[in-house]
Amino acid sequence: MDEILDGTTQIDCDILIIGGGTAGPMAALKAKRKNPEANVVLLDKANVKRSGAISMGMDGLNNSVIPGYATPEQYTKEITIANDGIVDQKAVYRYADECYGIIQELDQFGIRFQKDQNGEYDVKKVHHIGTYVLPMPNGDTVKKALYRQLRKARINIVNRYMATRLLTGEDRIAGAICVNTRTAEFLVVRAKAVIMALGAAGRLGLPSSGYLYGTYENASNSGEGYAMSYHAGAGLANLECFQINPLIKDYNGPACAYVAGPMGGYTANAQGERFIECDYWSGQMMQEFYDELQGGKGPVYLKLNHLAEETVAEIERVLHIVERPTRGHFHKGRGTDYRTEMIEMHISEVGFCSGHSASGVFVDEHARTTIPGLYAAGDMANVPHNYMLGAFTNGAFAGLDAVDYIKDVDFADFDMGEVDAEQTRVLAPTKRDDGIPPNQIEYKTRRFVNDYLQPPKVTAKMELAQRRFAEVRHDMENEMYVRDSHELMRSLEASTILDCADMAAAASLYRTESRWGLYHNRVEYERDDENWFCHTILTKGDDGKPAHRKQPVQPYVVEIDDDEKNAYANQRVNSTVAAE
Repeated sequence: MDEILDGTTQIDCDILIIGGGTAGPMAALKAKRKNPEANVVLLDKANVKRSGAISMGMDGLNNSVIPGYATPEQYTKEITIANDGIVDQKAVYRYADECYGIIQELDQFGIRFQKDQNGEYDVKKVHHIGTYVLPMPNGDTVKKALYRQLRKARINIVNRYMATRLLTGEDRIAGAICVNTRTAEFLVVRAKAVIMALGAAGRLGLPSSGYLYGTYENASNSGEGYAMSYHAGAGLANLECFQINPLIKDYNGPACAYVAGPMGGYTANAQGERFIECDYWSGQMMQEFYDELQGGKGPVYLKLNHLAEETVAEIERVLHIVERPTRGHFHKGRGTDYRTEMIEMHISEVGFCSGHSASGVFVDEHARTTIPGLYAAGDMANVPHNYMLGAFTNGAFAGLDAVDYIKDVDFADFDMGEVDAEQTRVLAPTKRDDGIPPNQIEYKTRRFVNDYLQPPKVTAKMELAQRRFAEVRHDMENEMYVRDSHELMRSLEASTILDCADMAAAASLYRTESRWGLYHNRVEYERDDENWFCHTILTKGDDGKPAHRKQPVQPYVVEIDDDEKNAYANQRVNSTVAAE
């Protein structure tokens, strides 16, 4: 099984889309519909039918901007405030202005959204300012519905190929190098445009359970999009803005304030007191969560035991069936019941994910990266607080723009020596008779992330992290050993995780201030708008190491009043409300 075979194939296409989860399929559909003659290839390291963060479904849309409930201006203002002002608003505003059309399209796909007795979308309030949460009663069917659309559109799907490096030439994108995850055979794809939709870097930190794949994020999303962009020379923005989320302790699944909050559930301390006004995830909210955990009133809990039986039953139906079916089994095994006790929560491992923060490959409002012909969408692009609907919507933007881009270009020439070098790098662990298995390289990297990069961040610890990562890289490049093509895939993921760890340390050291609450809490520095009200852009330097520059925040299209700017920094309940 998974025998390592020798072989290289080359194919050509107009648009190559890497990642078959959420943004990728929508990009493919939009591109193909706009130009039915275009050769669109959708590639995934697993199987598109069941890949990505939504493979088991989703309980709702966290950020729907629906007329009558919210406006694009209101949403843009909310995301700007939640992200401490470091936002290029054009991308956020375009999303907010056009996402309603995507919701209607998804509805036509057969994805059912909750509606009220008048047939209108039943939108709920969770965020600090606006009302954006739209429940999905049959959210477990979302990937099935999406896959049906791909088959109808006759999209060319390539399963079980993992992209490892992007190809560039003539100062633009040229394609990608891929390896089969079952046979280790290579595939070189020449493409006029490439859209990356590879999700978050979900295996950066190590869960408190110590289980490599027990992550908050989809564990198959190991950060390949971030690493490939870096090695291709693209800019990555604000990587120091880590993703950190509240979760059910030992389960590593979300507490799902989006479901429980509108029904009366809330985050409480050990005394049953609500200590934050808004359960919408932001760096500031996570700082309050962390402070309560570390204080005399921790641990922190999800409180539902004050709710009526029918309300708890509905919460269970959504949380235990739609998004994470294993959650019900976890509570049954532990003997916990929402009706009789509060459920202990904790803080997730760190990661990169614009879906919940703002760390990603830099893109504009068209999903264009800093490399012509290369696009990024979904959790790996830096449009903040994207979530699933953002992935669908920005994936659509990428597909539509890529079709226009390819009208005026042919295939770019690239150096075949890059392909040879990548094959040598990828296959190096297969040439050794013995050594260190990939899971040990990965575990060591991620343990060091926890030891040295987990916020609050300390300069001396982050500098130590860089030294430790260099030691791990030496071991990886000289001693990592694999026995079959499945382990080869794991070795490539371990390499990606180490690249992301290096970038996380470098970016965190570069921004010498505290910002985004817990996400980038540097204990030696206060917030410094005078010097750091800007994006930080990380690229691969001439020496092969991360290089940095500041990039101004674009002029706002929606102004923020001075008395609104710190709304998310004032969430602690001043007079605690005890549980009844």
